[in-house]
Amino acid sequence: MSDNIESETTTTTSETTETLGSSEPVENPSLEKDPSDWTTGGEPMTDSQRSYLDTLAREAGEEITADLTKAEASEHIDRLQGKTGRGQGS
Repeated sequence: MSDNIESETTTTTSETTETLGSSEPVENPSLEKDPSDWTTGGEPMTDSQRSYLDTLAREAGEEITADLTKAEASEHIDRLQGKTGRGQGS
C-alpha cells in the first residue's frame, strides 16, 4: 500500500482577507468601556482580579477591602498599575 500525499495549491487573488486585531498595538481610549458601564460590573471580582489586586496592593504598600465588584477591582487595578509601573507595556 502506498501513502497518498495531497498537495495544496495556493491561489493569489486581489481580494482582501478580513482579519481581527492588528499586527501593531494601537492605543485608542475610546475602545475601552468604562467599568461602571459593564453589564457584569456589579458582580463580585473574579479570582484572577483578586490575586492580581493582592499582588499590586502589596507592591504599592496599600490595603484594599476584599469585597469589591468586578468594576471596582478593575479601577483599583488600573490605578495601582500606574502607581507600581506594572502593566504599562514595554
